[in-house]
Amino acid sequence: MGASYEKNSLTLPGAVAMGTGVMIGAGIFALTGQVAELAGALFPLAFLMAAMICGFSAYSYIKVSNKYPSAGGIAMILKKAYGPGMVTGGAALLMAFSMIINESLVARTFGTYTLQLFGIEGGILVPVLAIGLIVAAFLVNIAGNDVIGSVSKVTAVLKIGGILLFALVALWAAGFAFQPAANGVADKTSAGGFLAGVALAILAYKGFTTITNSGGEVKDPKKNVGRAIMISLAVCTAIYLLVCYAVGSTLSIEEIVKAKDYALAEASRPAVGEYGVWFTVAIAIIATASGLLASVFAVSRMLAMLVEMDLIPEPKLGLPGDTHTHTLIYTVVAAGLLAAFFDLSRIASLGAIFYIVMDIIIHWGVYRHLRNDVGAKAPVLITAILLDAVALGAFLVMKGQSDPLIVVIALVGMVAIFAFEHFYLSKSGDGDDTAGSQTKD
Repeated sequence: MGASYEKNSLTLPGAVAMGTGVMIGAGIFALTGQVAELAGALFPLAFLMAAMICGFSAYSYIKVSNKYPSAGGIAMILKKAYGPGMVTGGAALLMAFSMIINESLVARTFGTYTLQLFGIEGGILVPVLAIGLIVAAFLVNIAGNDVIGSVSKVTAVLKIGGILLFALVALWAAGFAFQPAANGVADKTSAGGFLAGVALAILAYKGFTTITNSGGEVKDPKKNVGRAIMISLAVCTAIYLLVCYAVGSTLSIEEIVKAKDYALAEASRPAVGEYGVWFTVAIAIIATASGLLASVFAVSRMLAMLVEMDLIPEPKLGLPGDTHTHTLIYTVVAAGLLAAFFDLSRIASLGAIFYIVMDIIIHWGVYRHLRNDVGAKAPVLITAILLDAVALGAFLVMKGQSDPLIVVIALVGMVAIFAFEHFYLSKSGDGDDTAGSQTKD
């Protein structure tokens, strides 16, 4: 499998482009309306709070990656903390599935926005277009890192420039007025709803882990992985806040929620009419396509790393190619199935639950076993755990009231993942969850 990894094939700008590619593709277009539905008029603040939480979260990933840069970095962090056992395999699969879920979220967003060009809302064409985009991302990934890096850089410039132009035009047309503030910015917003919105908004930033997963391929990774993560988070936070303000300047909360699956396209209509809708849809197509491309790149390599670590089997099923090719195929098949059968709201909810649970496991592992080894500060790690736990708890309560089925699906899914790992590792004779040489207190 080693030939599939190309050391020094990703520069600092390339790594930043990959991270922002995943974040902006999912966050701006797929989640703005979803977060506003939960957090109400405080949805811009929910994105800001989510950025702060992810800043604390990034600390663990950066500290470990600086000392142990690796392709499939999250799996490496877990193995360093917990050893090659059920916790490592189960948590790594939670991350992989959250990334696959994110791919289906972005793909359906692509379909939803594309149909706005024809005045069509929903229907069977959304999953059809989503699956088509997933297949296209698979073909580009087969072409190799050079093609992926070039595409990521070009699309990053186009979509960031386009999104900034959209935001500035919308703000100018609305006279820089934030509509939800007219009746009191916190009206009809509960503390639980706000925190649930924060939990969902965290998905908009989780793309920074894409950089961690590609750490073994970044040039000078001990410096550039951390730099790429912090630059990506800063760029995306600024863009998200500007876009939230722009959407809120042209639409009321009720209008944002009504058009939650295509909120940015709807926000451009009052500002500059149909031409604005076409422009916004074009940027959405670029953003979601590049976001999916970057995510497929990262998750397939992470799964290949899990195979190499003997934490998951490699069912070749007679397919040609190496391990990475097989995991790439399984990645796009799983994303395609999710895109076909789940709507945007449920996909986002499932992804948020899986990701935050995995994130807590990461922080606890670094705190319990690795903090002395990598020079991490305990208060920062504990803060990251508490912030994640509060956001996740509020999200589960809200979803338990509005859509209990997705909470059940998430819980059953997590139990199944860890049960599968326990069964597989017990059969292979490597089921101990003892850490290897990690530093303990």
